[in-house]
Amino acid sequence: MPELNEVEHWKIPVSGAHGLDIDHEGGRLFVACDDKALVEVDVGSGKVRNECPIEGAPDVTFFNPATGLVHVAIGEPGLVQSIDPQTGASNRTLTGAGAHTTALAPDRLYVFSPTHGGAIALVDT
Repeated sequence: MPELNEVEHWKIPVSGAHGLDIDHEGGRLFVACDDKALVEVDVGSGKVRNECPIEGAPDVTFFNPATGLVHVAIGEPGLVQSIDPQTGASNRTLTGAGAHTTALAPDRLYVFSPTHGGAIALVDT
Protein backbone atom coordinates (compact mmCIF):
# COMPACT_ATOMS: atom_id res chain seq x y z
CA MET A 1 0.00 0.00 0.00
CA PRO A 2 1.41 3.42 -0.89
CA GLU A 3 2.23 5.83 1.89
CA LEU A 4 0.65 9.26 1.82
CA ASN A 5 3.52 11.17 3.40
CA GLU A 6 4.02 13.85 0.76
CA VAL A 7 1.53 16.70 0.43
CA GLU A 8 1.26 19.07 -2.52
CA HIS A 9 -0.98 22.11 -2.73
CA TRP A 10 -2.41 22.99 -6.14
CA LYS A 11 -4.09 26.31 -6.79
CA ILE A 12 -7.46 25.97 -8.53
CA PRO A 13 -8.47 29.25 -10.27
CA VAL A 14 -12.18 28.83 -9.47
CA SER A 15 -13.58 28.69 -5.94
CA GLY A 16 -15.58 25.90 -4.39
CA ALA A 17 -13.60 22.90 -5.66
CA HIS A 18 -15.74 19.97 -4.71
CA GLY A 19 -16.53 17.20 -7.17
CA LEU A 20 -13.56 15.38 -8.64
CA ASP A 21 -12.47 12.35 -10.59
CA ILE A 22 -9.28 11.21 -12.27
CA ASP A 23 -8.31 10.07 -15.76
CA HIS A 24 -5.47 7.69 -14.86
CA GLU A 25 -4.42 7.04 -18.45
CA GLY A 26 -4.43 10.71 -19.45
CA GLY A 27 -2.92 11.96 -16.19
CA ARG A 28 -5.76 14.42 -15.64
CA LEU A 29 -7.80 15.35 -12.60
CA PHE A 30 -11.24 16.85 -13.22
CA VAL A 31 -12.39 19.28 -10.53
CA ALA A 32 -15.95 20.60 -10.60
CA CYS A 33 -16.32 23.88 -8.72
CA ASP A 34 -19.21 25.70 -7.07
CA ASP A 35 -18.46 28.81 -9.14
CA LYS A 36 -19.73 26.96 -12.22
CA ALA A 37 -16.59 25.57 -13.82
CA LEU A 38 -14.97 22.22 -14.54
CA VAL A 39 -11.20 22.54 -14.20
CA GLU A 40 -8.78 20.04 -15.75
CA VAL A 41 -5.50 19.67 -13.81
CA ASP A 42 -2.35 17.81 -14.86
CA VAL A 43 -1.65 15.25 -12.12
CA GLY A 44 2.10 15.36 -12.69
CA SER A 45 2.60 19.10 -12.39
CA GLY A 46 -0.59 20.39 -10.73
CA LYS A 47 -0.96 22.94 -13.54
CA VAL A 48 -4.39 23.80 -14.93
CA ARG A 49 -4.79 22.50 -18.49
CA ASN A 50 -8.32 23.63 -19.26
CA GLU A 51 -11.50 25.11 -17.83
CA CYS A 52 -15.09 24.59 -19.04
CA PRO A 53 -18.26 26.28 -17.79
CA ILE A 54 -20.92 24.22 -16.02
CA GLU A 55 -24.52 25.19 -15.35
CA GLY A 56 -24.54 25.22 -11.57
CA ALA A 57 -22.84 24.14 -8.37
CA PRO A 58 -21.79 20.49 -8.75
CA ASP A 59 -22.70 17.61 -6.51
CA VAL A 60 -20.62 14.80 -7.99
CA THR A 61 -18.27 14.30 -10.94
CA PHE A 62 -17.48 11.17 -12.95
CA PHE A 63 -14.94 10.67 -15.73
CA ASN A 64 -15.79 7.76 -18.05
CA PRO A 65 -12.56 6.38 -19.58
CA ALA A 66 -14.55 4.40 -22.18
CA THR A 67 -16.11 7.53 -23.72
CA GLY A 68 -13.73 10.27 -22.54
CA LEU A 69 -16.68 12.26 -21.19
CA VAL A 70 -16.90 13.96 -17.81
CA HIS A 71 -20.36 13.89 -16.21
CA VAL A 72 -21.25 16.49 -13.60
CA ALA A 73 -24.47 16.08 -11.60
CA ILE A 74 -25.97 19.43 -10.64
CA GLY A 75 -28.79 19.29 -8.07
CA GLU A 76 -30.15 22.75 -8.92
CA PRO A 77 -31.67 23.02 -11.47
CA GLY A 78 -31.50 19.20 -11.61
CA LEU A 79 -29.40 17.99 -14.53
CA VAL A 80 -26.37 16.04 -15.60
CA GLN A 81 -23.97 18.00 -17.77
CA SER A 82 -21.74 15.81 -19.95
CA ILE A 83 -18.58 17.49 -21.19
CA ASP A 84 -16.02 16.38 -23.76
CA PRO A 85 -12.82 17.87 -22.30
CA GLN A 86 -11.02 17.50 -25.66
CA THR A 87 -13.44 19.78 -27.54
CA GLY A 88 -15.35 21.59 -24.80
CA ALA A 89 -18.63 20.32 -26.28
CA SER A 90 -21.32 19.92 -23.66
CA ASN A 91 -24.72 18.24 -23.45
CA ARG A 92 -27.24 18.40 -20.66
CA THR A 93 -29.82 15.90 -19.51
CA LEU A 94 -32.59 17.16 -17.25
CA THR A 95 -33.09 14.91 -14.23
CA GLY A 96 -35.28 16.88 -11.82
CA ALA A 97 -34.57 19.11 -8.83
CA GLY A 98 -32.50 17.46 -6.14
CA ALA A 99 -31.21 14.64 -8.37
CA HIS A 100 -27.57 14.65 -7.44
CA THR A 101 -26.48 11.24 -6.14
CA THR A 102 -25.05 9.17 -8.96
CA ALA A 103 -23.22 5.93 -9.73
CA LEU A 104 -21.21 5.13 -12.86
CA ALA A 105 -21.25 1.66 -14.41
CA PRO A 106 -19.27 0.88 -17.57
CA ASP A 107 -21.92 2.17 -19.98
CA ARG A 108 -24.52 3.86 -17.76
CA LEU A 109 -24.75 6.72 -15.33
CA TYR A 110 -27.41 6.22 -12.67
CA VAL A 111 -28.97 9.29 -11.10
CA PHE A 112 -31.14 8.96 -8.02
CA SER A 113 -34.02 11.40 -8.41
CA PRO A 114 -36.45 12.41 -5.66
CA THR A 115 -38.73 13.88 -8.34
CA HIS A 116 -39.03 10.51 -10.08
CA GLY A 117 -39.03 8.41 -6.90
CA GLY A 118 -36.18 6.20 -8.09
CA ALA A 119 -33.19 5.98 -10.38
CA ILE A 120 -32.75 7.31 -13.89
CA ALA A 121 -30.36 5.33 -16.11
CA LEU A 122 -28.48 7.37 -18.70
CA VAL A 123 -26.66 5.45 -21.44
CA ASP A 124 -23.15 6.82 -21.92
CA THR A 125 -22.28 6.83 -25.63
